[in-house]
Amino acid sequence: MATEPGETQNQTIVVTSLSNREFLERFAQAGRLGLCGGATSVDLAIRRAQRHLDDAGRWSDWSHAFLFEGARPDGYHWILESDLQLHRRHIQLGVQENRITKYFDEKMFPNLAVLDFHLSEEQVAAMLREGLELVANHERYSLRELVGTLIALRRPELRGRENLLARDRSLYCSAFVRHLFRQAGVDLAPGVGGKNTTPEDISHTPVPHVTWLRQREMAGGEIGSLRAKLKRRIHARIRRTRRT
Repeated sequence: MATEPGETQNQTIVVTSLSNREFLERFAQAGRLGLCGGATSVDLAIRRAQRHLDDAGRWSDWSHAFLFEGARPDGYHWILESDLQLHRRHIQLGVQENRITKYFDEKMFPNLAVLDFHLSEEQVAAMLREGLELVANHERYSLRELVGTLIALRRPELRGRENLLARDRSLYCSAFVRHLFRQAGVDLAPGVGGKNTTPEDISHTPVPHVTWLRQREMAGGEIGSLRAKLKRRIHARIRRTRRT
């Protein structure tokens, strides 16, 4: 289904034969938006929390959002994102730049999408300038605001308001991406508070775009096992909290 100039219809192109590396290297381009659905316990918790946005209570396919910067002289595509990364003796918590090689692992990141909004060079430049400014100023990844978003997911009347736990100089992944697009005059999630924006909101943006989708569905038993494991962990933490 093609999108003709002037139409507001979106287009989704499902890709089934490419590895994560091939998919990202083919569709990465400066100003395009990336989504991933991870398989770690943190990613699964985020995907589960977004079930409140689905009438049938289905988990979201998405747990993280980022912006493509384009290729550099080192031969790699780079991205801007707000994320939490744990390395040996080092923690990156906040807005940062990374190579797209971070998302080549197909077991860790079974679902990928690239969204193209056909932005002008001036719009892309505005987004990249703002993103790099936030990197230089060490904008934080806000776990506190993430909790505020989870509260709003359970209470829909709060979704359009300011995040209850908002703080200065802090943005988690999808709020960061939405902030960058606003620099280009594009609002990805009208009606939703900026710091209440989820990856699922971005995946359903009404702004005209093309989506390339690389999705690997887990077997029913496997995803069921992961859900059960996550549920046990959550209940165990609740019990420990109550005891203390």
